[in-house]
Amino acid sequence: MNPSGPPGASGTERRVTETIPEALAGERLDRAVSLAAGVSRSDAAGLVAAGAVLVDGRPVRRASQRLIAGQVLAISIEEVELTGPAPDPTVSVAAVYEDRWLAVVDKPAGLVVHPGAGTPDRTLVNGLLARYPEMTGVGEPERPGIVHRLDKGTSGLLVVARTEEAYSGLTAVLGRHEVRRVYRALVVGQVEAERGVIDAPLARSSREPTRMAVSGGGRPARTHYRVVERLTGSTLLECTLETGRTHQIRVHLAAIGHPVIGDPRYGRGQRRPDAAPVPRLDRPFLHAAELAFDHPVTAVRVEAHSALPADLEAALAARRMRGR
Repeated sequence: MNPSGPPGASGTERRVTETIPEALAGERLDRAVSLAAGVSRSDAAGLVAAGAVLVDGRPVRRASQRLIAGQVLAISIEEVELTGPAPDPTVSVAAVYEDRWLAVVDKPAGLVVHPGAGTPDRTLVNGLLARYPEMTGVGEPERPGIVHRLDKGTSGLLVVARTEEAYSGLTAVLGRHEVRRVYRALVVGQVEAERGVIDAPLARSSREPTRMAVSGGGRPARTHYRVVERLTGSTLLECTLETGRTHQIRVHLAAIGHPVIGDPRYGRGQRRPDAAPVPRLDRPFLHAAELAFDHPVTAVRVEAHSALPADLEAALAARRMRGR
């Protein structure tokens, strides 16, 4: 579903009218639109922003507006025929676990997970569709099989769904925070505590919408960390996600004064006096090293591990050498 439609697409307009019941009183406008129109939450927000949603006959462009029972929603949706991402066998996919329902893949740094603005093809999804053709139509059309994501610059483990049954089950266990996700991060400076929890809500920055920021009005976010190794001017951490917000580890570590080494977005201007020079990295030193969950269909425990890739190992080795 794409409310605005891709360039060159043709379609017809569908209109949905819904009276807000007591059960949805107090709900956000975008959630109510998502339920009424049968579209994703992001598409619902896009419809609101485009002025395609009327509340009691008046356009409302604020997705967070709370609704009152008895109000009438009128939603105009342009229906377009989407072909979805195309299979691309040139995009290599390394699977560390697979069965008929799902797969755990090891994503390299630099690979975007699914098509989007500026990256229409050659993504992980395109490679997945070539390897697992049955994923077509599983989940959201523009990102079939995808239940969680890694940033372009982050390497490591990602679980994807091959069937609708697995998609629903994985979405549920992720929503209940029952998937263990462990990352390795090399950060600037000496982290004092051996272990700790960063409990700070996150929201999009009001000044730079592409960045996330700690915000009292944001969504709850918790990152557990443990010191793995202390090096000259830096600390190697094991970070475990309790929640999975966009850029969560990078924002949280920067917020406590220890940005991830190589992070061009959240590490700017935060170099600490005790930070020795490091080998140049073209991406953040952040790797999804462990992934574990109860299989949503078979209930068997799935545990996967991924070693640090060569570029991060080289950066770590150089740091160790300088500490001698």
